[in-house]
Amino acid sequence: MAAPQIRSHIRFLLNGEEIALSDVRPDETLLDYLRLRQRLVGTKEGCAEGDCGACTVLVGRLAADGLVYETVNSCIRFLGSVEGCHVVTVEHLRGEGGGLHPVQQALVDLHGSQCGFCTPGFVMSLYALWMRNPRPDDRAIEKALQGNLCRCTGYEPIVKAARAVAANGRLEADFLVRERAAVTERLKAMRDGRRVEIGSGKDRLVIPADLDDLGRVYEAESGARIVAGSTDVGLWVTKFMRDITPVVFVGGLNELRRIAVHSDRIGIGAGVSYSEAFATLAARIPALGALIDRIGGEQVRNMGTIGGNIANGSPIGDTPPPLIALGATLTLRKGRGRRTIPLEDFFVAYGKQDRAPGEFVETVEVPLPAAGAHFAAYKITKRRDEDITATLGAFHVVVKDGRVASARIAYGGMAATPKRARAVEAAIEGRLWTMDTVEEALPAYETDFQPISDMRASAEYRMLAAKNLLKRFYLETTGTKAPIQVRRYEEA
Repeated sequence: MAAPQIRSHIRFLLNGEEIALSDVRPDETLLDYLRLRQRLVGTKEGCAEGDCGACTVLVGRLAADGLVYETVNSCIRFLGSVEGCHVVTVEHLRGEGGGLHPVQQALVDLHGSQCGFCTPGFVMSLYALWMRNPRPDDRAIEKALQGNLCRCTGYEPIVKAARAVAANGRLEADFLVRERAAVTERLKAMRDGRRVEIGSGKDRLVIPADLDDLGRVYEAESGARIVAGSTDVGLWVTKFMRDITPVVFVGGLNELRRIAVHSDRIGIGAGVSYSEAFATLAARIPALGALIDRIGGEQVRNMGTIGGNIANGSPIGDTPPPLIALGATLTLRKGRGRRTIPLEDFFVAYGKQDRAPGEFVETVEVPLPAAGAHFAAYKITKRRDEDITATLGAFHVVVKDGRVASARIAYGGMAATPKRARAVEAAIEGRLWTMDTVEEALPAYETDFQPISDMRASAEYRMLAAKNLLKRFYLETTGTKAPIQVRRYEEA
């Protein structure tokens, strides 16, 4: 198939205006564009790392089931990645008759703002929640606000405002709801099947026309940086001032955002975000749903991808340990060729993966736990929500007739890569599934791992926590009545 034609500008909607830009740096953030070039200063810079939510905007994109609006952190979202999207900032919000939007009115009425710096971000997060759930309960509200931090209000007035939004307006009268069909047609008209290339030499960005075009582009220039959600790469720019050019943006390739559910496995495209994967994984592998709920805030989950979390090879990535424990496989693509490997073999050493020049992650196949198998994933952090992992343990154990028939145990944060605990597995396989077996297996951790000390945890803490997670897993799988974890909205 011939290469597509090339366009030298990106196109997107900003509030109600169609934008065409040919002067886009590969590492220019959406936040900088909004504030510095458009003077839309309601969107704030707080942390510049996707943590505080002051920079929250909505980005609407055409998905398989229509136009979807999601909150994103514009401080780490690159401008080039909004090609073909609708960016909505707080300045665009309005209520019936041109007054305050119902979310804004609720925050005013219930004193949900004090210094006001974080307020626009809260408005946008609550607006996104209102559009998908007009009458949310407190659990839904708190989940929607995981990625928004406020130092003034104590959150209670904000939560009260979230409960009261429905009293201030009708969802069917909301401007984005009423304009959805028209916006959809405008975005469809921007899809011309062309590749976008802006800049020259190393300092350029590329947006492939489709998945086959990505294969062509990356095979020809394997030194380019593939960027999907930028939840990690964004910090390389804003915090570490790293050069990431040239950049290939793949977030708009719906071919990479497919989920295929089979009787024994789930196929996940590398571009599937945590939010997109949540419903499928939570329904079929509940422990993964609970884990996703603790990855960043809502904005990070809307941007971050399963494939990106795997491809960057971080030893504290949240998805590799549970996927390794389940026996997942990875499909890598170069040009039009593909190869499939066990996910655990992808991680070779710190910062090194089994990925040839020009090869990229295309899909991951996740086997479903067999009937009767026990599976769990436990994430240890300094704070429960929106925090980076200190260590993460994943356990997939089959017990038959009281004995461990098979065991796959994997950890993150315990070695230079996500890694199987093979000595621990060997110590429990074939043994009675009892606390005595667990206790006798604990010394095997010293064979499997030599963790390091860093700002998140000491080596001693990591080792002790890793061992205790095996004990917790045993207690949960044997039906103990002791409270393992106290949950805010559930009985212990």
